[in-house]
Amino acid sequence: MNQIVELQLSPKEAFDESLFTNALYRKLSLSPDGEQKVIPTKRSIDARGKNVIVRVQVELVYASEGRLKNQIEYKDVTRAPHVIIVGAGPAGLFAALRLIEAGVKPIVLERGKDVQARRRDIAAINKQQTVNPESNYCFGEGGAGTYSDGKLYTRSKKRGDINRIMEILVAHGATEEILFDAHPHIGTNKLPKLVSALREKIIAFGGEVHFNTKVTDLLMQDGEVQGVVLASGEKVKGESVILATGHSARDIYELLHRKNILIEAKPFALGVRVEHQQNLIDQIQYHCETDRGLYLPASSYALVHQANVSGKERGVFSFCMCPGGFIVPAATAPGEVVVNGMSPSRRDSQFANSGIVVAVELNDFKEFN
Repeated sequence: MNQIVELQLSPKEAFDESLFTNALYRKLSLSPDGEQKVIPTKRSIDARGKNVIVRVQVELVYASEGRLKNQIEYKDVTRAPHVIIVGAGPAGLFAALRLIEAGVKPIVLERGKDVQARRRDIAAINKQQTVNPESNYCFGEGGAGTYSDGKLYTRSKKRGDINRIMEILVAHGATEEILFDAHPHIGTNKLPKLVSALREKIIAFGGEVHFNTKVTDLLMQDGEVQGVVLASGEKVKGESVILATGHSARDIYELLHRKNILIEAKPFALGVRVEHQQNLIDQIQYHCETDRGLYLPASSYALVHQANVSGKERGVFSFCMCPGGFIVPAATAPGEVVVNGMSPSRRDSQFANSGIVVAVELNDFKEFN
């Protein structure tokens, strides 16, 4: 059985790529050329004491064992029964890969453009304040996360096999650091290439991915969804339809309501995004007088407060904190003022930002009729 060991490193040892691996072997008195390999499984910063340390959990395995444990075999599904997936964000792309594993052909329909073509529309938002309702920070290949960060962190323990998803991302271009960092992050500058690789894998095994293809209606028969209708008027039928349309496709919610398909409201969070000097956050989190130094990454924070509103406790909390990042416009239609936060992979901007949001309960707004 493989052995799990906890180690303590300095920031230099932990975050200098040229030193990290050798430091792990040295701490364990092992040779990199020996029978046992040291595989990091978790890395987190401990800034509670005067001196910041980095805690690393490693697994000792024999050299014959690989880093990636989930070796997935994809099948050629060119002639297999097909399922329609509406939306090419993370949910849609991973649903497509899962269908291929199961021997089912996915047909992915995305209202926006491919990841490269999206660049021009995003540039138009930033430079000319022109919003294309079908291609923007939210709509297009890869979804909202492609051009606004790429965080891979969840507090939930009920999300399924998270490590399996991480390994798929590594297999398509993400660095292995996401497999063990406490708060894994790919970065806006690296995500487009990774997203393209996922699409190419889907197509290589017989799936289809169509861009500029907006779904406007559902084909129904005897209370069952049989397919979809496109904005062009074309009808596409399938064994099933998976809606992976994200939070901003409000027209899809309206479509479901018109079709008398059950949808239920749920609580959500609403707020603003605040920006700070990254150096200020570093000084607070790392308790340093000047800057964080050469090796520590830009620091993050998490805040939670219970506010009393009309005699009831209401949670106010930070959300999607972006160290070393930028605030970006995330409107999906002209005239909207909506923002999001993002960080490049190096997180080397002078600024940090975070959403500060409040929980909005069902009784806070009128029922939709």
